[in-house]
Amino acid sequence: MRTSAGSAGVSRLPLLVLLLGSITAIGPMSIDLYLPAFPELTRSLHTTEPMVQLTLTACLVGLAIGQAVVGPLSDAIGRRRPLLVGMAGYAVASVLCALAPSIEALTIGRFLQGFAGSAGAVLAQALVRDLVDGPMVARILSRLMLVMGVAPVLAPTLGGQLLRLTGWRGVFWVLAVFGVIMTGVVAAFVKETLPEERRRRGGVAATFRTYRRIVADRRYVGYAAVSALGFLAIFGYVSGSPFAYQEVHNVSPQAFGLLFGINSIGLVAASQLNARLVLRMPSFKILRRAVPVTVAGALALVFTTITGAFGLVGLSVPLFVVVASLGLVLPNSGALALNRHPESAGTAAALVGMTQFVVGAFAGPFIGSMGVGTAVPMAGVIGAGALGMLVIALVLTPGERRMARGTLPEQSQQPERERVAEEAMLH
Repeated sequence: MRTSAGSAGVSRLPLLVLLLGSITAIGPMSIDLYLPAFPELTRSLHTTEPMVQLTLTACLVGLAIGQAVVGPLSDAIGRRRPLLVGMAGYAVASVLCALAPSIEALTIGRFLQGFAGSAGAVLAQALVRDLVDGPMVARILSRLMLVMGVAPVLAPTLGGQLLRLTGWRGVFWVLAVFGVIMTGVVAAFVKETLPEERRRRGGVAATFRTYRRIVADRRYVGYAAVSALGFLAIFGYVSGSPFAYQEVHNVSPQAFGLLFGINSIGLVAASQLNARLVLRMPSFKILRRAVPVTVAGALALVFTTITGAFGLVGLSVPLFVVVASLGLVLPNSGALALNRHPESAGTAAALVGMTQFVVGAFAGPFIGSMGVGTAVPMAGVIGAGALGMLVIALVLTPGERRMARGTLPEQSQQPERERVAEEAMLH
């Protein structure tokens, strides 16, 4: 543990989780709020379904590239300033999206929105790694998913209702307001967590050396790959489900928002279960048991979408299993990767996030190019991600038991570490 305890007082961990979760929710909000507007966007801007899905891809690419820049930058100059600039830039980019006159302009705006919003995605993880280590990283990341999960629960439903009132442009005006609010929250409540003596110097050359050193760590790369393939499954679901539900099964935008929200509740519930499980067993064991559940749900989804078995239920139930199980996979794979390189938390978090969004960015164009009249392409992407996770998890398993013996004794110190983290993070 690197931070020193502040003054004693009433626990503020819920406030810490709410703050960091809200910062991280920039990404899910940007992605999920406008999903119900896909069909309307196609008609309003006189474009095609693949072009609309390309706006989602542009946002994901912006999130990926932005993290590659912001993560190492934050290791050099600290976390607070890049986070403030990112939140303000996100608000401006959201306004550009709301005013976009064409699908091309919207695509550019979405890239900028993702680039700026990447500060929230990467720096929330870096802040966690600045403050805690060991199993506590997985525990707090799991708790962050409680707040992050509210965004997918509410966003499609809210997006569906906004479509009734303002159309798709109103969705981006709401995101602009959210960006302004988060800029104010960061300015008021987030203080620097990376002291001068721990900042990395050396400019671009040092950044490339750090990336090279991290990439040379096979276990880090393996856990990052598991996380990235989990995001491939998630974004296959995110980009394909609006058309799978609304076009294939004739579900209304409002009903789609409800179904999407139910899956997100499963994700949140599993992540909160994980926050308790990491107190009793190593993260790699949880990961090893959760991945086969994801695979089972994905294979069932492939079967039902190919055969048409059980109709809407045959689509919804396997998707719920996949999404919920990822609430166990993602926090543990991310924590296992971040714990490998605590001295370069920003760069390590950036590389994890970058690979997540680069891999996820392929899902939308692929599914769109295969046509929106079937859910099979979505199921295929989810299945590929799940099977890839299984193969890598099996490769990583040998040797982890020896490492686990060194981390489990630290768990008795976790209540004190939580208190220290709260005092170090918040004013």
